[in-house]
Amino acid sequence: MLTLKLINEETERVIRGLEKKHFAGAKEAIDNVLAVDKQRREAQQELDKCLNEQKQLSGQIGRLMKEGKKDEAEQVKAQVAQLKEKSKELDETMAKAQEEMTTLLCQIPNIPYDEVPEGKVAEDNHVVKSNLKECTANDTVGNWDVNPSLGIANPLPHWELAKKYNLIDFDLGVKITGAGFPVYIGKGARLQRALINFFLDEARKSGYTEIMPPTVVNAASGYGTGQLPDKEGQMYHCEVDDFYLIPTAEVPVTNIYRDVILDEKDLPIKNCAYTECFRREAGSYGKDVRGLNRLHEFSKIEIVRIDKPEHSKESHKEMLEHVEGLLKKLELPYRILLLCGGDQSFTSAICYDFEVYSEAQGRWLEVSSVSNFDTYQANRLKCRYRNSETKKTELCHTLNGSALALPRIVAALLENNQTENGIKIPAALVPYMGCDMID
Repeated sequence: MLTLKLINEETERVIRGLEKKHFAGAKEAIDNVLAVDKQRREAQQELDKCLNEQKQLSGQIGRLMKEGKKDEAEQVKAQVAQLKEKSKELDETMAKAQEEMTTLLCQIPNIPYDEVPEGKVAEDNHVVKSNLKECTANDTVGNWDVNPSLGIANPLPHWELAKKYNLIDFDLGVKITGAGFPVYIGKGARLQRALINFFLDEARKSGYTEIMPPTVVNAASGYGTGQLPDKEGQMYHCEVDDFYLIPTAEVPVTNIYRDVILDEKDLPIKNCAYTECFRREAGSYGKDVRGLNRLHEFSKIEIVRIDKPEHSKESHKEMLEHVEGLLKKLELPYRILLLCGGDQSFTSAICYDFEVYSEAQGRWLEVSSVSNFDTYQANRLKCRYRNSETKKTELCHTLNGSALALPRIVAALLENNQTENGIKIPAALVPYMGCDMID
């Protein structure tokens, strides 16, 4: 969440940032926070005054008793008792104000960086890079008209290819669980495993430490990374134990550093994790959710960084280069989007999406989002580092990205590599698959 320091010192910038994110009632929300903070600070000042008076009067009681001034001592005791009662009331006022302020702050999203473009919907996102053409400052999703033609006659969508080559059984998944829970079979299962191992190996080569975290987390972890209370409707909730199935490995891996003070010399921290991910995707329907396009359970490799504020933009750049390198090695047509303010997530300060093209479906498929959250998550997590010069603790910056999410990568690989004789495996995956063709 946003820090009170930022809100108090740069109020107008915060309001402008929230308006850029198209957050309704931005000024009112910030005014409410400032009003409650003022109430809390006034109660704190009054409490400090009361405690100081108590200390001074309490010191008089013993002296008065020794001097035989019992009546005066009893009067001072009565004053101290009144001050204690007042202090208790002020404590309760402060606690109530703090609780109200935390509730208000949790409802306010992060503010975008200055370089985030204006815009409200996905069509306003800027296409900043592609392996199909040189991009300009005027390229947006709304005016993008450069799509590859792979020379495939009557290309089949991946759900038909999956059935033709017995790779994925969507109906069997419905029988076992329900829609959105596919069953991978034979070379389909092998392709999943090949991609997982390939992505993890590439992350290791880039200096990431592999983590194998739980896929079930408590509410504090969901709160720490901002999934709660914003996205509880999209998360599977185990009500008896009050646990949540993770929507991404970002949640458990980032929460490793909840309530932790790190040494500056250990930054940046670079972790990666393969997990299954679970999302309810409530309200999803239509052609865009067919096959692997939108699942309730899917595999994903996540990269997570914890860094110093002054280095986080460089870390973000390195993460973007890592994800782009994976798509190059998979030989897929891709484009990179800088999301506009209105299309950013609740918690991000800046986010880039990676999309691959599916000629069979005639659409671009998102396969990764790489975000810098600035101090927004760290403030919730109380994730700090000790400055080696000042010896003071400061909030870290947190970053994460998909590297990569498997379902739409699998869809694109099947569709874009289909031939009359089968599906060609990209050279980078051949050692992991043990074959160069699915037939």
